[in-house]
Amino acid sequence: MRSLGLDVLFKGKNFLRLLGGLWVAVRISLISVVISIALGLVMGMLMTGKNRVLKAVFRVYLEIVRIMPQMVLLFVVYFGTTRVFGWDLSPEASAIAVFSFWGTAEMGDLVRGALIGIPRIQYESAEALGMTTAQVYLQVILPQAVRRLIPLSINLITRMIKTTSLVMMIGMVEVLKVAQQIIEANRKASPNAAFGLFAVVLLMYFAICWPISRLASYLEKRWA
Repeated sequence: MRSLGLDVLFKGKNFLRLLGGLWVAVRISLISVVISIALGLVMGMLMTGKNRVLKAVFRVYLEIVRIMPQMVLLFVVYFGTTRVFGWDLSPEASAIAVFSFWGTAEMGDLVRGALIGIPRIQYESAEALGMTTAQVYLQVILPQAVRRLIPLSINLITRMIKTTSLVMMIGMVEVLKVAQQIIEANRKASPNAAFGLFAVVLLMYFAICWPISRLASYLEKRWA
């Protein structure tokens, strides 16, 4: 145990601190995913519309999100907005804003793909029955699209949980930051603490993400 650096895990409340840090990462992910799904549904529907200006704007937005590293976005939001606009955003609020900004673009593109994948005849048949555009989407199209989206949305959750490790760069105390603090505090007494603690952090992320990933695979096969 000592040779692997795991002895520090059971000193005081170190293990509970790691669990608390993991909950911070999960909480940010869940809040961001809820916001992303809500906004992404609207964005995806608008991207399949006929308004070319909106479609061009969303396409630029999507490309920016795909090209720009999340760490740069975190720095821009947390440090940039404070200096330029004088906003006093907390690290958690900044992280949620960035991950929601990223997740909305990803979710919007998933929704667009799901809607496009539904045969055009279903739109036309619903309209022929006298349904309004809102009724067509709410009663016919979206129920089918949601079944396609759920597995992909679940995968988005796992990606967000893993990416939340970046928030330590703006001073937020999540699981990796807690691990670093424990390692620094026990550097002399347990020089191998880094190996053991980071291995435990890896297992924690695996324990959270693997069941979610398996659920996505199960739903995808069940609804194929």
